Amino acid sequence: MRGALADALALAFPVACAGCGADGRALCGDCRAALVPDPHERALASGLRVSAGVVFEGVAAAALRAVKEQGRTALIRELAPALAAALAHAAGGEHDLVAVPVPTTRAALRRRGFRVVELLARRAGVAPQRLLRPARRVADQRRLGRDERRANVTGSLRATDAAGLRVVIVDDVVTTGATLDEAARALAAAGARVVGAAVVAATPLRLRTAGRIAASRE
Repeated sequence: MRGALADALALAFPVACAGCGADGRALCGDCRAALVPDPHERALASGLRVSAGVVFEGVAAAALRAVKEQGRTALIRELAPALAAALAHAAGGEHDLVAVPVPTTRAALRRRGFRVVELLARRAGVAPQRLLRPARRVADQRRLGRDERRANVTGSLRATDAAGLRVVIVDDVVTTGATLDEAARALAAAGARVVGAAVVAATPLRLRTAGRIAASRE
């Protein structure tokens, strides 16, 4: 039934697969299979543990860019399972954790008209709480190197109403981790206990499988 409906909609409103460009579906079957979650974890230099549902490459990278740059919000449903898996891994069996999204910049909100991370979190089954607020403007991180990214975001966030809460920070992608570290700093300064962070995807070569991490701890 779902497939037939998608085919009917494709005839009325032609779309191309965000992953491979094939006509007919927002995401074809093969590309959807490439988004099956495989939770990975990485520890930032600060000690913050970041769980990712998939690697930021191929279909995952293309789908996230399509959401953020083309407004293709229908792809949120396909990406949400990866975030849900990352959230479960980050929680580590803990309950009653608060999901705190990294805030969308005003410029990005004006450009897109929606908050990507919050849409992903809701579709992943959690109710995001806006405890973080921008404290000052920052430059576009995409054009900056590792050290520049960290300097760019340091002191850029503040948290409110976080005292005593156990939180998981939520974002779409982790690259250097500078933004997640800043979010963790702001939340801790406001009295929260930061359990970890969860993202849809993490850039390649910055990941270790959960199994390998467990083995390294033994």
